[in-house]
Amino acid sequence: MNKNQEQQLITLFERYVEGFHEYNMQKVLSCYSLPCTLHTPDKIAYIDDESAFEQEFIDIFTVLKHASITKIVAIKASYQQRHNNSVDVCIDWLFYNDNNEVFTDFTAYYHIEHENNDNGNLGRIVSVVSHELQNSITLKNEISLG
Repeated sequence: MNKNQEQQLITLFERYVEGFHEYNMQKVLSCYSLPCTLHTPDKIAYIDDESAFEQEFIDIFTVLKHASITKIVAIKASYQQRHNNSVDVCIDWLFYNDNNEVFTDFTAYYHIEHENNDNGNLGRIVSVVSHELQNSITLKNEISLG
């Protein structure tokens, strides 16, 4: 992966975090390729259209609003290019509430596929698997987010 592609990856996750901070459904959706899958310890969601995406993220945003999340921090992020046109990313997240207390911490594994289109070779999330922070791994290349 060259520096331009690495910067696109960083930009993707900066937009992703901004979307969560703003509770901006369209901004978060722009980071995903549909269909996609979201795996949490509680369930697996297969999202095949914008309506299903919206419903899933209304639920996520509701939890974050009720928890008064004010800060989202990536404490560790790494990636590894795959031999096909995709990238695996692992990010350890901390979500802070308005009392500056950690509301939740977890690690998330993202599978990113690149799309060749008019906007260049933009990566989008096709799958995310969330686990307890203790299950984090470090992939080949570390990056700094935020």
